[in-house]
Amino acid sequence: MKTSGIFNIPPKPETDEFFETLFKRGSIKVERIVSYGIPTPEGSWYEQEEFEWLAVLEGGAVIRYSDGRQKNLGKGDVLYIPPFEKHRVERVSDPCVWLTLKG
Repeated sequence: MKTSGIFNIPPKPETDEFFETLFKRGSIKVERIVSYGIPTPEGSWYEQEEFEWLAVLEGGAVIRYSDGRQKNLGKGDVLYIPPFEKHRVERVSDPCVWLTLKG
């Protein structure tokens, strides 16, 4: 499903997030993600092989790392997550629009 702009909020899908690939070449991918207020399930962690750079376009979130650090993110904030850095979305607004670069 395509939308007409990166700031537009699509209708809530069956899942708790909407993913839209904006660009992909080789191992580099730019993606727009719209979250609808549901954090990472308790006890679950992300630990991807690639780096992730993200920017919050609308809304806000709290990212928590496995060592207890937390990063509060609001509109306009950016974050770099290195490969294999265990993290989770502790809290997220409804909606939250992210722009991510992964590679």
